[in-house]
Amino acid sequence: MRTRVPVPLLVPAILGLLFLILPLVGLLARTPWATLFERLTEPGVVAALRLSLLTSTVATVFCLVLGVPLAWLLARVEFPGRRLVRALITVPLVLPPVVGGIALLLALGRRGLAGQWLDQTFGISLPFTTAGVVVAESFVALPFLVIAVEGALRGADSRYEEAAATLGSNRWTTFTHVTLPLVAPGIAAGAVLCWARALGEFGATITFAGNYPGITQTMPLAVYQTMESGDLEGAVVLSLILLIVSVAILAGLRDRWLTAP
Repeated sequence: MRTRVPVPLLVPAILGLLFLILPLVGLLARTPWATLFERLTEPGVVAALRLSLLTSTVATVFCLVLGVPLAWLLARVEFPGRRLVRALITVPLVLPPVVGGIALLLALGRRGLAGQWLDQTFGISLPFTTAGVVVAESFVALPFLVIAVEGALRGADSRYEEAAATLGSNRWTTFTHVTLPLVAPGIAAGAVLCWARALGEFGATITFAGNYPGITQTMPLAVYQTMESGDLEGAVVLSLILLIVSVAILAGLRDRWLTAP
């Protein structure tokens, strides 16, 4: 049955849609299509894109390893201070990325709380390295994964887990054979959000890892540097690449994992 949409709802809804679409249309309209291929094959562009795809993917895997167990802990285990832990996890969502980068330097820098120990004990220095890019991206992207997976766990029917426990399965077997398949769409959704956020990370990355071509210069940083140099067309081309990659990955994963009935 068709529902007649009230005008007071329809008008702001259309304006909101235009607000989101218009900048993308503007980007496409200002793209230098005649020299697009030439710009896309420039070594700096290829290197930045390769580094962005690599670091965002590694960051997503890292977040999956840490985030899924953390989400399970928040959703399934009652412990003192759980609300505080959940609040702390969401801090990077509202924290200015540059502030996050400074916090990472103070924690994991060569003179940081943990970074000094890593440097003296293992000779590991994270700032201004490719590994530092992964750390910065993971810091800002992990909350997206945890929130999505925790929501999926809370919405899942716990009777399946209870049945598995009744049949003699231990916690680990129940988690790997029942819980994970049950919330797989939620994990996929969280991974997609995590990957997309890592791909677009800028502030924490440039503060903690710097902007060194071929080492820490991801696509957002390349866009910023190109824009600062006065090459607007180059910045548009780089932005277009990010837009195409993001839309392609998100659309492909949504069709496979996240399509709602």
